[in-house]
Amino acid sequence: MPERPLTLPQVADKLGVHYMTAYRYVRTGRLPARRVGGTWRVDPGDLTLVRRSKHGSRSPRATGRAPSPTRLEARLVAGDEAGAWDVLEASLASGMEPEGVLLELVGPALRSIGTLWEHDKLSVADEHRASTVAARLISRLGARFARRGQKRGTVIVAAAPGERHGLPVAIAANLLRWRGFDVVELGADTPADSLAQAAACEPDLVAVGIACTMGSSSQAARRAIAAVRRSAPQVPVLLGGAAIVDAAHARRLGADVFTGGRADEVVRAVEAVVADKPRGSRRRQD
Repeated sequence: MPERPLTLPQVADKLGVHYMTAYRYVRTGRLPARRVGGTWRVDPGDLTLVRRSKHGSRSPRATGRAPSPTRLEARLVAGDEAGAWDVLEASLASGMEPEGVLLELVGPALRSIGTLWEHDKLSVADEHRASTVAARLISRLGARFARRGQKRGTVIVAAAPGERHGLPVAIAANLLRWRGFDVVELGADTPADSLAQAAACEPDLVAVGIACTMGSSSQAARRAIAAVRRSAPQVPVLLGGAAIVDAAHARRLGADVFTGGRADEVVRAVEAVVADKPRGSRRRQD
């Protein structure tokens, strides 16, 4: 019997790479794949093509030419924007896609900085300085995520009221743009009524994503979700972040979908929603 086609998460697991790296293999033609019901399917036999070419590819993981997250982390903590941007440019020059820069460099560097701050190995000033530089880098990278062609719908992304961390929202917004969505990025500490108003004004809204990284913001997230429900009852609400422990927790707060704590999980959740819900099923109501 022939082996069943693999999904991209299964491909990533078998190859020992990040999900977004597996997607990049497909998108750049290194790995043959076909779309079935809105998702990619890969013949298991084709994985040998990637395994054989890995050492001779331009993949940063294979060549070792791309800088490490540790190098970027050091530049962020030092407040060295120029040096940090040099790290990102070197990664792009090595063949890494912009989404890989965010997921494999910026994300890990920021998580490490957060962990050091939590263990009192960095001061508040160090953490703020690093976050400010990271925000500027993510903004500069933003132009590289613009995609031409027909859009797949609009996604609103925001941090819950009281949330001071806007970087996860900015990263998720860029990744969604890379996947062909229009994104309304509302940033940190978005009031519930503002989020609801934005949801009511978008004619082709496919999802609303809310980030919640602090436990003290969970009830504010609940109120924000309720406000979105009133203004756009047919639109799925996605909730994730470090303060949301699992899908059951997200549902108790009123969300439809738990997105986990990483930006690429937000992208996968939105794409799953789009695959399950035909375009045009929700239009602006006058």
